[in-house]
Amino acid sequence: MSFSMHLRAVPESEVRDDHGGLTEFMLAAWEMHAEEYEAGFAESINKDFAMVHDFYGTAAGRPEGADGLWELPVFGGRVVRHPSEEQPPFALLCPLAVARAAAFLDGLRFDAFWDRAGTAFRTPFSAWDEADVKNVFFEHHSGLLAFYTRAAARGDAVIKAFWY
Repeated sequence: MSFSMHLRAVPESEVRDDHGGLTEFMLAAWEMHAEEYEAGFAESINKDFAMVHDFYGTAAGRPEGADGLWELPVFGGRVVRHPSEEQPPFALLCPLAVARAAAFLDGLRFDAFWDRAGTAFRTPFSAWDEADVKNVFFEHHSGLLAFYTRAAARGDAVIKAFWY
């Protein structure tokens, strides 16, 4: 089974505020993901997105004044649920929240953050070489930072889909 978090930057005026409209938009965007990724309008994380969220939430490593901001890059945003809740919800970030997510990610110095994340976070990966695990999280962080920085610079909103 595959599951992914798909982020798509979009002008706020083009955001549909209903599950059906968001499903239609994000399915079309997923079909064009490679092109939209290359153009800087899309980002995705396969399987690891909940761990990336937990990583940012590691209390000992959060940048000063980042209370609550750590939630924005992955699971943050206003939730739009399926009417029967049979399908995963979408999350929407307004342009101000996108800018706040970009600022949080930009303020996070990855190596220092990794060093402070603590052994409790790394425990599930104890059988793996730490450098490999660190590189996976660095790649996710770098991708999110680049995506949110570009979206914030354009004044875009962000739609998040969780495909299962």
